[in-house]
Amino acid sequence: MKEISIYTDGAAKNNPGRGGYGIVFLFKEQRKEMSAGFRKTTNNRMELLAVITALAALKEECKVDLFSDSKYVIEPIEKGWLQSWKKKNWKRGKNEKVKNPDLWIRLDELLKKQQVTFHWVRGHDGNKENERCDVLAVQAAEGNNLQIDEVFEQSVKSGREETLDF
Repeated sequence: MKEISIYTDGAAKNNPGRGGYGIVFLFKEQRKEMSAGFRKTTNNRMELLAVITALAALKEECKVDLFSDSKYVIEPIEKGWLQSWKKKNWKRGKNEKVKNPDLWIRLDELLKKQQVTFHWVRGHDGNKENERCDVLAVQAAEGNNLQIDEVFEQSVKSGREETLDF
């Protein structure tokens, strides 16, 4: 089984606002970078989408060391909250809706296909690959080729902002 290291980061200006994610893949001596920008989204959606995009890009089952500066992404997985939310039909606490359920559902499915170990890294603290992901995410958010975060924009239009993370 291939062993790969993945670094991810998400960014949003005026959260919500223009956003982007950055990903760095490291496999042996190979390196690949990915990024994308969105016209209106949130930072937490970009953090999740970075991880989702990275795992979805893998063509086969791998042993993955995934590095993120987002406790929003890592803690629900490491503390078992993700599985609890799933059992409660994407609710937490006293019937409170989980924010960004569309992305958590996608991530949950991808985690079944890979052997992922999550590692939290402090953001903006000199970690070379995390810093590179941040640059990629910010550049993508500031770019001209912005995609539409359809779930986010639809929720705003329908007045269901409370299910999203601001």
